[in-house]
Amino acid sequence: QVQVLESGGGLVQAGGSLNLSCVASGSFSSLPFMGWSRQAPGDLREVVASMTNGGSTHYAEAFKGRFTISRDMAKNTVYLHMNSLKPEDTGVYYCKARPLSGGRFWGQGTQVTVSS
Repeated sequence: QVQVLESGGGLVQAGGSLNLSCVASGSFSSLPFMGWSRQAPGDLREVVASMTNGGSTHYAEAFKGRFTISRDMAKNTVYLHMNSLKPEDTGVYYCKARPLSGGRFWGQGTQVTVSS
């Protein structure tokens, strides 16, 4: 079982920055994949960014150039550095972890609100 816990959300003005963190804990040997998704009010959850333990990254088009994902393998932690935030970035940001043993584990989410 894997537990996933996000932190770092909050309220920020448009153009500002926020940093999210997510730590995974539990019984696993490695985490080949960790990533972030966002769910805006009334919308489906969508992928924001992901990163493998080999360092490969993927970003959804809407966030390229503004968001940066990074990982600390030793701490089983993934970060999302968000710059130039827009009101449409508002939503609940969820962290996902996929251990080598299989399965997908989500955190409870952290709210990000960008005011205009």
